[in-house]
Amino acid sequence: MSQGLIGKKLGMTRLFMSEGNSIPVTVIEAGPVRVVQLKTKKRDGYEALQLGFGQKRKPNKPEIGHANKTGFQGGYKILKEFKPGEGVFVEGQTLTLALFSPGEKISVTGTSKGRGYAGVMKRHGFGGGRATHGCLTPRGAGSIGCSSDPSRVFPGKRMAGHYGCARVTVKNLVVVDVRPEYGVILVKGAVPGPNGGPVYLKKSPKLSS
Repeated sequence: MSQGLIGKKLGMTRLFMSEGNSIPVTVIEAGPVRVVQLKTKKRDGYEALQLGFGQKRKPNKPEIGHANKTGFQGGYKILKEFKPGEGVFVEGQTLTLALFSPGEKISVTGTSKGRGYAGVMKRHGFGGGRATHGCLTPRGAGSIGCSSDPSRVFPGKRMAGHYGCARVTVKNLVVVDVRPEYGVILVKGAVPGPNGGPVYLKKSPKLSS
């Protein structure tokens, strides 16, 4: 069994449980994915499963040839490697949502939304300057350095800059429901990235007691 799956974030909604409480969930279209290549320790130096998801609009010839080895016409939109779990895998094999079950915890990785060049209040959550008594920089960063000693700004100082568009992993999200007939999985909470963005689902490691 593979340790992960490739999917696409569709959006968020809510589920009303039998107890009457409302749970916010993210809907992810996950799978089916195809085993494109088996990485072996003898040939590649490590073991992994290369999975393919979606169809690329304009694949080049190497991408088409790589996909045709598994009987897939065209090129894959996303190729991602995962650790192989227990079981025997063959190239061309299809993996589905049967990998996950309701109640278990998974980790979801995606690329967060890009916010461009952001100030310190948006990027780091600063409180800002005073709103009264003539403050001319209510959203400014304020003082960033010391006096004559050490006469410099320390590395890592939180300042304005590029925000978002980064690889983010949210761990231990609970799988609320799996609906294979629609090809979607519902996880509790928010998932990084915009609607339609690619996400990678992995089984959370079991903690030893």
